[in-house]
Amino acid sequence: MHRQRAIIRTLGLATAVAFAATACGPQHSGSAPAAPSAPVASPSASASRQDDKPGTASPSPSESSSPSASASASPSQSEAPAVKPVMANGDENDQVRELQARLRQLKLMSSAPTGFYGSKTTAAVKSFQSQHGLGATGAVDEATWQKIQGLSRKPTEEELRPPTTNEVAAPDPRCMQGRVMCISKESRTLAWMIDGKVVSSMDVRFGSENTPTREGLFQVEWKAKDWTSTIYHTPMPYSMFFSQGQAVHYSADFAARGYAGASHGCVNVRDKAKLSALFDQVKVGDKVVVYW
Repeated sequence: MHRQRAIIRTLGLATAVAFAATACGPQHSGSAPAAPSAPVASPSASASRQDDKPGTASPSPSESSSPSASASASPSQSEAPAVKPVMANGDENDQVRELQARLRQLKLMSSAPTGFYGSKTTAAVKSFQSQHGLGATGAVDEATWQKIQGLSRKPTEEELRPPTTNEVAAPDPRCMQGRVMCISKESRTLAWMIDGKVVSSMDVRFGSENTPTREGLFQVEWKAKDWTSTIYHTPMPYSMFFSQGQAVHYSADFAARGYAGASHGCVNVRDKAKLSALFDQVKVGDKVVVYW
C-alpha cells in the first residue's frame, strides 16, 4: 500500500488510473475472464453474431405463412452452405494453424504458423488456387482444403508450433520514423525499430477475444522492471505500459505453453533475455504501434 501511494504521488492521477488497472495475467483455455477487464459487447454486436448462425434468423410473417416461400427458393440458395468457406480471412483457430503448416510444406508460406488467417495466408491460398485451377478467392472452400490435404501430409507438433522466432511482418507505416516498438498481430512479432531499421525482434502473443490487446498508436507511459498485476496477482517482469494498464512484458506462461494460452490484454514476450535487453533501450515516450 505504501508503495502504491508513493507511485500515485509521483506519477499523478492519470497514471494512477492506469496503475490501478494493470490487469494482465495469463488466460488458460476455457477460463472465464475477470469482469473488470472484459469489454462488454453491445446488443447490436450480439445480434449480428447470432444472425450469422444458420437457422437462428426469425422468418418474417410473409415467409412463415406462405407455403410457396420455401418451394420458390432457387437451387443456388439451397446449396449455399455447401460452398461456404471452411476458412477465410479473419479466422483464428487450430485448423488455420494446420493450413499454414501445410502451406509451408508446399513452399507457399515462409513464416511460422500463427493460427491467424491474415493477408499472408490469403495470398498463399490464392497462389495455390491459381496453380491448381481453383477459383482464386483467397478463402479455403471444401475443394481447396481437400486438394491441400491431398498434396501435403499431416503436420507434426514441431511444424505446428516451431521453436524458432516468427518472421517479422512488413512494418506499419507509423513504425518508419523515430524509436518504436512495432507490434504485428498477424505475424505475432515485436520489432524494435529506430528510424525505420529493425534493431531486434521477438515472438509475442496477445489477449483473447474477450480481453483483446488494443490496436493503434501509443507511447510508453511508464516502466517497471519488477511488477505484479494488481488484479490477477501474476508476475509481469520488464513491464512497459502503453495503454491503460496494458503493457509489453515477459510471460513465463507464454514461455512454457506458447500459443496454447493468451494474456488478459497485454503483449506477452517469451524470450526473457531479448526483452531484458529491449527494456534497457526503450525510454518513456517511445512509440508503440499495434496493428494487424
